[in-house]
Amino acid sequence: MAPWYVAILMGLVEGLTEFLPVSSTGHLILAGHLLDFTGPKAETFEIAIQLGAILSVVVLYWHRFTGLLKTDPARTFSGQRGILLLFLTSLPALGIGFLAHHAIKTHLFGPRTVAMAFVAGALLMFVVEARAARQSRVRRIGGLDSLNPGLALGIGFFQCLALWPGFSRSGASIMGGMLLGVDRKTAAEYSFLAAVPVMCAAVGYDLLKNWRLFDSGDLGFLAVGFVVSFFAGWAAVRGFIGLVSRMTLIPFALYRLAMAPLIWFFWPA
Repeated sequence: MAPWYVAILMGLVEGLTEFLPVSSTGHLILAGHLLDFTGPKAETFEIAIQLGAILSVVVLYWHRFTGLLKTDPARTFSGQRGILLLFLTSLPALGIGFLAHHAIKTHLFGPRTVAMAFVAGALLMFVVEARAARQSRVRRIGGLDSLNPGLALGIGFFQCLALWPGFSRSGASIMGGMLLGVDRKTAAEYSFLAAVPVMCAAVGYDLLKNWRLFDSGDLGFLAVGFVVSFFAGWAAVRGFIGLVSRMTLIPFALYRLAMAPLIWFFWPA
């Protein structure tokens, strides 16, 4: 495959952008183009290293995931109820994604559609933040244990926006939660947890179809990307949770607007 430094840089890009509301898809496309790392094998590598980012969330929220194995009376987000909430959030995207997988790959992975998703996501962030400012005195739902099945399903439908490449899964989940009355920090934390089942299913499906592209000589390259993605994802999640209580989504919206023309003009031919 490509030189080792490519695996390191791609792992950094994946881990740092996967859980922030900026879309890892567009960043990986640009990084791959700049590093001359493109083609079917490169695309599958980008999917494979997402597992590293997923694992970082599992490690950081280990107590929450192990809590799903047994009901805790002190925590409603535990046991069967916690599993139900994650299932309801995952269901819409998994169902629509499975049915529309080919159409999405065929029609939505292009410079114009991805750049438009960057802009659309940014504009929705402005709308969400404007609404939050108007409702600043309204008491919001706080804490993962305050979530209910209706909210979980509602966030799941918002998460479907991320089926449009470039929109951002975490951004869609956070904005959906905020629009449904959840506070910013809780929406962000839940977006991390809800990413695990959806991403595991999506990554597993793609790898099952394309694993034959790799041979034994590629395992070291994959391992480097995986490990770097894990640590970068860990840092991004820890850092974002610290930031989200002190800042709005507006800086991310402005960043997305700046990135959109780069996606449009520098997408690989």
